[in-house]
Amino acid sequence: MILYHGSNIEISQIDIDKGRKGKDFGKGFYLSEDIKQAEKMASLTTFRQGKGVPVVSKFMFDESILNGKSDIKIKQFGGYTIEWAEFILLNRNNNTNIQAHDYDIVIGPIADDTVGLQLRRFIQGYINISQLVNELS
Repeated sequence: MILYHGSNIEISQIDIDKGRKGKDFGKGFYLSEDIKQAEKMASLTTFRQGKGVPVVSKFMFDESILNGKSDIKIKQFGGYTIEWAEFILLNRNNNTNIQAHDYDIVIGPIADDTVGLQLRRFIQGYINISQLVNELS
């Protein structure tokens, strides 16, 4: 399986330590099956950092890992659920350098600007968690 990473520089080797805390699935290296999503992220990263050029790096991923044929701990979300929302909030609110979970790989939807708006509405108490998930689905 080919996965893509969008950035403002070419990435030839994954370095988890360069990930930032407070992200949706925690500190890590984010990949997508969708090249368009990676292209958008590359443009956004370049714009936010004000340097470099949008670059999409390509990585080969051994799908057999997802079938439980390894010791890698995997968490997979099939879509927007209460469990997913709680996991995102747990990670976004984690300001420490210690990961909030012990998974090696997390698979699921990433919160874009629309999702971020709904998460803020939930945090501010305008909607409850069930409404949050309903509005995202």
